[in-house]
Amino acid sequence: MLDRLYIAATSQHVGKTTSTLGLMAAIRARGKKVSYCKPVGQEFVELGELRVDKDALLFARGMDFELRADIHSPVIIGHGVTAQYLDDPTQFDFAAEITRASRRLQAENDFVIYEGTGHPGVGSVCEVSNAQVAQLLDAPVVMIVEGGIGNTIDKLNMNLAMFRERRVPVRGVIVNKTIPKKLDKVRHYVDIYLKKLGIPLLGVLPYEKSLSSPIMATVRHALNGRTLLHRDQLDNQVENIASGSLLALEEVENLKNLLIIVSHRRLEEALGALQVILADRELPGSTISGIVVTGEEDQNIELPHLDFINTHKIPVLACALDTYGAAIRISQMEVKINLKTPWKIRRAVELIEEYVDVDLLL
Repeated sequence: MLDRLYIAATSQHVGKTTSTLGLMAAIRARGKKVSYCKPVGQEFVELGELRVDKDALLFARGMDFELRADIHSPVIIGHGVTAQYLDDPTQFDFAAEITRASRRLQAENDFVIYEGTGHPGVGSVCEVSNAQVAQLLDAPVVMIVEGGIGNTIDKLNMNLAMFRERRVPVRGVIVNKTIPKKLDKVRHYVDIYLKKLGIPLLGVLPYEKSLSSPIMATVRHALNGRTLLHRDQLDNQVENIASGSLLALEEVENLKNLLIIVSHRRLEEALGALQVILADRELPGSTISGIVVTGEEDQNIELPHLDFINTHKIPVLACALDTYGAAIRISQMEVKINLKTPWKIRRAVELIEEYVDVDLLL
């Protein structure tokens, strides 16, 4: 009986963590006691004297289990570790640490989901690539790939080769972030290809804008900005972005969870225009997620329309970039699920239940 899975992906940012969250919840819903492990982590947080992968912390909080660094995040390959390993591999015994964690988890649970790191080759320099770890754990793989046909199939073929080389069975493929109107077409053609390999297509998920939406705190970090007002509202979700010039011309269509990026020179004009637009469309000021004031390094900015900003508790950030530079920086952000975006965790679970054949997987 299947009691473990290894979730791998063809590259970063294709939705591996999102899919893992959804699969864990779906398997739990079928009456299994399920736990999680990130065997090899790269990005970590410090908990006292311990270091733990940030995804392990996310799962512990989001899926409500007690986090133990040695079993839920046994290996951290932080800055400088690869060079140390190449200098003297005998300093490390990553395989033993992973095996020890796995034995504990498998003994204590009905099912364990192991989440990989990056693409299948990540960790190779320390002999803990995703393929090597899946083989070590004797865990069949579910591969996550971004939506499409030709490019998707090409990436699948290249990445599956590493698991074939290690004779790791592939339990199925999930195609994520697919343009909604192309779901049926992608499902049809990817399934044709996978049938040649004897691998099930478990599901095709649509691109979900809300899962790619940042919060204001993430925007501040990306811009290396500072908070001027309402720091307690930095969890506000951002779905749409408009410049101050568009506001002045009243050409903003969607004001839902709107982030305004405006030069400090045009701030008063933009906020005045914004209030007119909101009044005309009978929308509350709370639909505004935040304001970024650009091109401003002065520590004592005098903000106009303070009554409006304070009434609706709109967070205001400042950064030294100009408006165009700030917009580009935000557009290039890679947005991941984190502890401050609980709605993303809920939506990830819903998407897996709706679009993935979990019973076929199990």
